[in-house]
Amino acid sequence: MKEADQKPSDGELEILQELWAKPGQTVQEIHSRIELRKKVGYTTTLKQIQRMFEKKMVSRTKETKSFIYFAILDETTTKNSIFNRLTKTLFKGSSKEMMLHLLGNQTNSKEELSELKKWIEQQENKDK
Repeated sequence: MKEADQKPSDGELEILQELWAKPGQTVQEIHSRIELRKKVGYTTTLKQIQRMFEKKMVSRTKETKSFIYFAILDETTTKNSIFNRLTKTLFKGSSKEMMLHLLGNQTNSKEELSELKKWIEQQENKDK
């Protein structure tokens, strides 16, 4: 299956985010980081990672008694794929509608709004 065709579940995305942030972790390390945010059993994390290995979302190497896991799926490609799928299915292909919805449902700091304005200006200048 091509990388762009992979559709990681929410649980798989949590594991991938840990591996993107710090490549080369054991199941125990990944589990410990996820458990800081939510209660989840070790065997649940282990089974998810094993399935991700079977699906070729992660790779592993053996070091002493543990496997060390690495993300195969590229972070940017995965995020773009999810964003494009959401835009297409929920917002009829309109990035503008998605962004307006997102910004309208969040409390944005002045700093965030300033960064967004700067980004919009950069995008406008690309066309010139």
